[in-house]
Parts: sequence; structure tokens; C-alpha cells
Amino acid sequence: MSWRAVPAMGLGAVLFCLWSPTTAKADDRQLVEDYLKNRGLSGAVVRPITDDYVGRTFPNFSFFGVIFPQYPVAMQCPQTHDLKCSKVFFVKDGQIDFASAIPDLNFFFAAELAPAPSKEAATDAASTWLRFSEELKQDLFYTFSPPEITYMPREDITTVRGHVAVISGGEGHIEIVMTLGNAGSFVQVYEKGALRPGVRPICQATKLLDRDPIVRRMAEQDLLVIGRAAKLYMDKVRATARPDLQRAIDRVWQRILLEGR
Repeated sequence: MSWRAVPAMGLGAVLFCLWSPTTAKADDRQLVEDYLKNRGLSGAVVRPITDDYVGRTFPNFSFFGVIFPQYPVAMQCPQTHDLKCSKVFFVKDGQIDFASAIPDLNFFFAAELAPAPSKEAATDAASTWLRFSEELKQDLFYTFSPPEITYMPREDITTVRGHVAVISGGEGHIEIVMTLGNAGSFVQVYEKGALRPGVRPICQATKLLDRDPIVRRMAEQDLLVIGRAAKLYMDKVRATARPDLQRAIDRVWQRILLEGR
């Protein structure tokens, strides 16, 4: 992740490396998609990050998770040192950069986070960090709990602790300790945690009519465990399936909806 000083942008001493879009009026998502295309990258899922606390923390930015799916067939991740399988893109005034790792987030927060002198602002900042960190670990099947934040102010320094847990798609958690200095200025974030993925789609939808009843039952059970996160995968298989397999896929999807999975 490279950054350059851009005084004309009025964003402080440091902002992200510049990429000039060919169409100035394109929306921010289109700018991200055009950027990926310019770098010869395809197959990524681009997801806007629109949580209210993110907007309050960085009001002049747009954020997008960019994820190269690894299931059921792995998309090739970018073979470059700066881009990974999952990343967070930042867009402001037509300029783009991204974070691919936790040190990138630390750099972005140090450069762009406004002072957070109140409990509300500090809570938003810590929640935003956790939201971005989730996206860096996301494979399109994890679901995380809402952030839990503890605010501990002192006269000279404030500590903000944050926690999110995986509630579906696997197991694990992310914990952070954010340190703020005088008047809420950003100092640093320490993060720890570990995630373990759960069941992921491989070929389950194609096995719903397998000759072996055990295989059929295992395939259906896996899809039920994955739940709504399996929607894109099931739709893709259904689009080219024969009618009887389409009916089987529809039946499992109805179970997922009825059982609130």
C-alpha cells in the first residue's frame, strides 16, 4: 500500500496514492471496478461498506470490500505484493487506494482519523476498525456479531476495547485495543484474534440427487449449515442444472428460508 502527499486535496500531509479515473462523474463503485479492470483483475465481488458508524467516522469517504471468492471454485487472487484475496478500498473525490492488511489500516487511521474526544466518536472509530478488519478476513461466508465496545478514558490517554465474534460461517473472534491521546488523537491499535472457517460450498448442490442416500443427506445438511450465504452458489448451479436438480435446489433453499438459517 503506497501513499503520497497530496496538498491540493486538503486531506492533510498524507493521503492515498492517486489513480485518475477516465470518467469524472462515475460513481465510486464504478471507479473501484474500473481500477480493478485497469490492473487486469476480474471476478471480484465488490461490496459497499455502509454502516452508520463508518460514515460518522470518515464522512467524506466511500468504502468497499473487494473479495476474490474462493468457494466453490477459487478465483485466482491478485499475484501482486499489494493486493490480496480480500481488501478494503477507500474512495474520496475520485481518488482510490486500499488496505490489504492490518498495518495498512493502522496507516490509514493515523493519516485520516479525526480526533475522537467523546465516547460516541471513540466508539464509532473502534467499531469502524473492527468492520474493516472483518472485511480483510472475509470469504463471503462469515457473519459477525455487532461490535461490543468498552470506553476507558483517563486524563492523559484513552483506551477503547472492541470485540466481534463469528456468529455463522465458522468460529472465532477479533479483539482490539485502540489508544487515543490528548483530545482524542489517534495513537495506535493492537489487534488479536483468530478465525476458523466452517462448512463451505464445494459441490454439495450437484449431489442433492446422488444415487447414494447418505451423500444426498450430507449434501443437503451442508447447504443447510451454510444457510443464506449459499445463495449465490446455489443460484449458479441451478442456472445450468436439469429440471429435477433445480427442484431439489429450490426445496433446500425453501428449507433455509423457513428455518431461518
